Amino acid sequence: MKRTVITGGCLVLHGKGIVSDGVLICSEGRIEAVVPVEEFVSKPDDEVIDAGGCYVAPGFIDMHVHGGGGHDFMDGTVEAFLGVARAHAEHGTTALVPTTLTSSDEELFRSFDTFRKASSCNTDGAEMLGMHLEGPYFNPRQAGAQDPRYLTVPKPEHYNAVLEKGDDVIIRWSAAVELEGVEGLGHALREHGILASIGHTDAVYEEVAAAFGAGFTHMTHLYSAMSTVSRRNAYRYAGALEAAYLIDDMTVEVIADGIHLPKPLLQFVYKFKGPERTALCTDAMRGAGMPDGEYRLGSLEDGQTVLVEDGVAKLMDRSAFAGSVATADRLVRTMVQVAEVPLEDAVTMMTSTPASILGIRNRKGALEPGMDADIVIFDRNINIIKTIKASNVIYSQN
Repeated sequence: MKRTVITGGCLVLHGKGIVSDGVLICSEGRIEAVVPVEEFVSKPDDEVIDAGGCYVAPGFIDMHVHGGGGHDFMDGTVEAFLGVARAHAEHGTTALVPTTLTSSDEELFRSFDTFRKASSCNTDGAEMLGMHLEGPYFNPRQAGAQDPRYLTVPKPEHYNAVLEKGDDVIIRWSAAVELEGVEGLGHALREHGILASIGHTDAVYEEVAAAFGAGFTHMTHLYSAMSTVSRRNAYRYAGALEAAYLIDDMTVEVIADGIHLPKPLLQFVYKFKGPERTALCTDAMRGAGMPDGEYRLGSLEDGQTVLVEDGVAKLMDRSAFAGSVATADRLVRTMVQVAEVPLEDAVTMMTSTPASILGIRNRKGALEPGMDADIVIFDRNINIIKTIKASNVIYSQN
């Protein structure tokens, strides 16, 4: 049995810190063992990868991504799906969750069919874990870059029809929890094993707490398109943001590009939610990995034009951000170099934590025996050297 063996690296091991004298052994697409270098016994047909003193970590897991490399999942083509998966693999992502935008049902259902086709032939890109529906049940006051033409409220006849079309591909759904009918949606998602997320919301704390009881256990891009303390008829109310901190078991995700959230807020999230309940996500659109300029957010035929400049995507009038152009390596780099978070915690937020939130921690997110051999090798500046999916190198710097 041919093995892939990684030597000469600093292994980032969840809960155990960084180990500089270990050898990582993989076979048949899974991690077989992590052994001290003095105990390693080589075999003639081993494929040995010398990490050259670089870090060796679990492959990055991006649980919220719209596009990259000039493609968007809303384009509805296999070429676009595979193009996004390849673009993010170059930045250390070995698994991602293709995310939709609020759209027509026809466009949404087409994306389900395309996901199925692309998943069956995705050999050299990040694994596509399942789809995240971002909308259409959002509050217009917190719509951000979501197309207001398609915003609506959750009704059983609609979300059940969507679930019937995409139950085999949907793994996550974001909604504003103050909308009428959202409790029924939460119960339906829980029955289908789908992660219910709170996003683009103007809810007060009490509405979030009720939704948490109905199954909404995660916050979509914390701080972005989200209510905070407000005054209504002279009384102050805590918002969704405060609820994220007050509800201990609520998990969150942040766009850690250093622009959506500045250093103090990144540090605040890390301090009060911690790395085990905070995932990093890119929320990347098609401009990720591309030069500055104008791009379409959403599908080429029905999306809107946005401007990429200063390392972020914006609406054309510059009134709001329109997703990001971040990649996973940039997120980890920002948490380490800007937010001054220990490397092992930054890696946890990009690997083990999203895996746990998505319910796949039994097979992804750590360098442990029996786990998928999804691995990333990066240097001291978090520049990606190699990306490995199921023991196969899908990107190499050289």
